[in-house]
Amino acid sequence: MIFRVPFCPHTFPLKEKEINPTQIFAELVPFFLVLILDPDMEIDSGPTHFTDFRSPDTNLNGGECMNPMVVNAFPVGIVHVINSGNVESEVDLRMEPSVGLEFDSSDEARDFYGLYAMRVGFKIRTGQLYRSRRDGSVSSRRFVCSKEGFQLNSRTGCPAFIRVQRRDSGKWVIDQIQKDHNHELGLEGENNSPVLQQKPPVVPKSLVEVLRRPKVKLLGQIENGGSSPSGIINFKRQKRGGDGRQPLPEPYTGLEFNTANEAYEYYQSYAESVGFRVRIGQLFRSKNDGSITSRRFVCSKEGFQHPSRVGCGAFMRIKKKDSESWMVDRLNKDHNHDLGEQMVYENKFSTASKKFIEEETNGMVSMDLGEMNTGKLIKRSRESKIGTDWYPVLLEYFQTRQAEDTGFFYSVEVDNGSCRSVFWADGRSRYSCSQFGDVVILDTSYRKSNYVVPFATFVGVNHHKQPVLLGSALIANESKECFTWLFQTWFKAMSSCRPKSVIADQDMAIQQAITVVFPGAHHRFSSWQIRAKERENLRSMPIEFRYEYEKCIYESQTTVEFNTTWNSLVNKYNLKGNAWLQQMYDKRESWVPLYLRGKFFAGIPIGETVESFFGTQVNGQTPLREFIPRYEQGLEQRREDERKEDFNSFNLQSFSQTKEAIEEQCRRLYTFTIFKIFQDELLQSYSYIGIKTYEEGTICRYLVRRSGNENDKHAVTFSAVNLSVNCSCQMFEFEGVLCRHVLKVFKLLNIRELPSQYILPRWLRNAEYRILCGAESGVSSQELKAFMIWSLRETACKYVECGTTSVEKYKLAYEIMREGGKKLY
Repeated sequence: MIFRVPFCPHTFPLKEKEINPTQIFAELVPFFLVLILDPDMEIDSGPTHFTDFRSPDTNLNGGECMNPMVVNAFPVGIVHVINSGNVESEVDLRMEPSVGLEFDSSDEARDFYGLYAMRVGFKIRTGQLYRSRRDGSVSSRRFVCSKEGFQLNSRTGCPAFIRVQRRDSGKWVIDQIQKDHNHELGLEGENNSPVLQQKPPVVPKSLVEVLRRPKVKLLGQIENGGSSPSGIINFKRQKRGGDGRQPLPEPYTGLEFNTANEAYEYYQSYAESVGFRVRIGQLFRSKNDGSITSRRFVCSKEGFQHPSRVGCGAFMRIKKKDSESWMVDRLNKDHNHDLGEQMVYENKFSTASKKFIEEETNGMVSMDLGEMNTGKLIKRSRESKIGTDWYPVLLEYFQTRQAEDTGFFYSVEVDNGSCRSVFWADGRSRYSCSQFGDVVILDTSYRKSNYVVPFATFVGVNHHKQPVLLGSALIANESKECFTWLFQTWFKAMSSCRPKSVIADQDMAIQQAITVVFPGAHHRFSSWQIRAKERENLRSMPIEFRYEYEKCIYESQTTVEFNTTWNSLVNKYNLKGNAWLQQMYDKRESWVPLYLRGKFFAGIPIGETVESFFGTQVNGQTPLREFIPRYEQGLEQRREDERKEDFNSFNLQSFSQTKEAIEEQCRRLYTFTIFKIFQDELLQSYSYIGIKTYEEGTICRYLVRRSGNENDKHAVTFSAVNLSVNCSCQMFEFEGVLCRHVLKVFKLLNIRELPSQYILPRWLRNAEYRILCGAESGVSSQELKAFMIWSLRETACKYVECGTTSVEKYKLAYEIMREGGKKLY
């Protein structure tokens, strides 16, 4: 249903007998509401073949009106979609869901069901999805009542849902539906109908999101700048550069710039005017001094590393001249994809600009940098990369979770009255930190590409070697102050749990923040960032250098050997003045495997990229309306995997491969995953030979080598006083499990059980009760209290969750807790 209302100075006011003004106003309320909510909404004229309420060639005075202004208004509840074929389609969101109802996309179906739910009085979540066995594409989706399932206390196992299935035509059709709920319905949807009221109409938040979605348009589209047929007036977003400035010239070979930054800014502005985005491409360095000699700026759709990229060949390359200026020496303007309308870049510090600045400063950005202007780096006030529309949605989610989970924690950084970084962690994450907070990964991999939201996670490793969530955050910017606030907030939320090791990016801001908040922790650089810097800086090096570089990094066995080989390599290829190599050498303890082996990292492999906790389910490109459902779904999936492993470890037994008492001891204590690692080391120890090379008093040293391989050998030192042992391979120090070399020496010494100090509580089946042995292992009283609080709280939550499933179980749980309380008191 489309209402086209003519406006013209010659036809105002309208005659009451021609059309009821109240009717016009009632129907235009949604239109004006959208303009109020989004003043920049793009408004176009409608097509020429319109139906008017009155004759366009007459007015009140009998004169002619040649140029009426026509506005298309769609009532609330009607989503007007312009599809790829420019065919207008409308879905009446006030309809009841029914089998066979058709939508252009699954997102449209979800919006429809969400508005229906709002009107009826319940909330929805995104449920399961099903994928095609042929190509892995999503073939059907379920949208369920928010009270479906029993994972939270607020859920009642409600069966209400709709399922939409994708047809061969590309349309999505409801093929299954259940409208009955097993709980009372609220009154959320009472005020959704666009009736004329005395008070200003209230628009529910979810409806605003539907109306503001880019693919949901209120008006038809016509050509830019051209006069409209029938004199219809166009309203457009004001284009950048529309303030009277001269349009940018087209790039051409030979175009010169004073700096590389200036060239980048020019190409970015050109791209903005044409309708595409820019990324930083390859750079090339001089073989003599390592300085940058040329750069490529490419279309954001270049390459195929991301689903949104289509291998576009458009680029501009600049080359440095002897005069220190830069000149365009190669250019390709042809794109293999459609170009969008003129884009308006936000005045934010983009990821691409950040990468560019890091490259110019050798990756060590220590100040809060803003946008580049005339080739210079400008300091700016602390700005946020988080869209303002994220804060109310997240705060509503936090308050809902806090009502359900008393252990839920969140904090928002505020600066001069403005919201900035956000941190949150539920009770389970805080409890997990008391168990597995000794090694923490700060995953900021959103920075690998352009992102919608700077979403980061704190991740640990549990006793099954699975990733476990220790907190989530949106990071306002990458300054030292921002990361310091983030680490301090995490530290406070986790009851002052202090990690031994932190894996995070190598940016100077992060390094400084870790030093301030976790002074004793060892900072290990993220592998993905190391690999990226190596690819960038070693590209121009000879193949021989790269081979010797890899050998030096990964095959050096002692610090003396590493230092000698590194210095020899730098001198051989005359690279003493290479700033990047010097910086990496200075920070060698944070990334070279040799220096990391002696630090505890729970066995997280060196040189391998750590898997993201949420995978592709939630990342920096997840849109706002999908963020929370995907976040909860991904978190629940990970925790379900942990519950399965817990069940298996407690109820199933691993098979013994030997008759060793030491194997039986570890089989009883360790989880499946850790026992498998230990068992493999035990079996491998049979292939080694141990020779005593030194003995003095209670100290003796052994050389343990593999039979038939003289190069595979390590030194093991043993003290009989306290049964302490260490091996040059440092597996126990790094992973917390004894190595094959030590196990060989234990066999020679007839030690039939592992000493207690070599069985880490974090790897045990009952790791959640590690507090019982923590009291005797020298932990501080503050850490001890934190462990006890979270252990008891988690146990109590399990009683509450199980005890509320039925009246009988409630009585049983209450009786158990009451009897236990009597013993405590």
